[in-house]
Amino acid sequence: MEKTISGETKRSGLSTKQIALIGLMTAVTCVAGPLAIPIPFSPVPISFTNLVIYLALYVLGMKAGTLSYLVYLLLGFAGLPVFSGFTGGVAKIAGPTGGYLVGFIFLALVAGFLIDHSSGNRVIEVVGMVIGLAICYIFGTVWLSAQLGRTFFEGLSVGVIPYLPGDAVKIILAVAFGPRLRREIHRLDR
Repeated sequence: MEKTISGETKRSGLSTKQIALIGLMTAVTCVAGPLAIPIPFSPVPISFTNLVIYLALYVLGMKAGTLSYLVYLLLGFAGLPVFSGFTGGVAKIAGPTGGYLVGFIFLALVAGFLIDHSSGNRVIEVVGMVIGLAICYIFGTVWLSAQLGRTFFEGLSVGVIPYLPGDAVKIILAVAFGPRLRREIHRLDR
């Protein structure tokens, strides 16, 4: 559908390329999401989902990157085994780790906004990822603590603290490779 705005004709909606890239990043999330590493003292496994979300934000931007994650979340909600440990369904989202799955939406929105508006400033991009992850962790920890009948601080000790070093590595990898991926994708437009 086309709209005329101040004399210019603009297409509304997503382009074929954007839809294909959203599908591709959703597929990458579906492959990486189940490949989680269980931790014996925590119901929360080490997941690669947030790394894929960061990369999707570089490739797609905030709106389409968040849409890509939402499609992944809906596929898992529908029962496809795309969540950690090759699980899916409503029970996974309603369970102890469901808050983190929902929290990733906020991570994508916040990190994506700052990546989109960073003008290539890596410090701003890292700050966006850290703030987005902190919001995800707050949401997930509140949910986890309620599910396990523990205090917020007990939830932090099993659902956040052990994962901080790995999350720092994921952010470093995203900042190192995300801009390169974005350049290569935009190079295809030429």
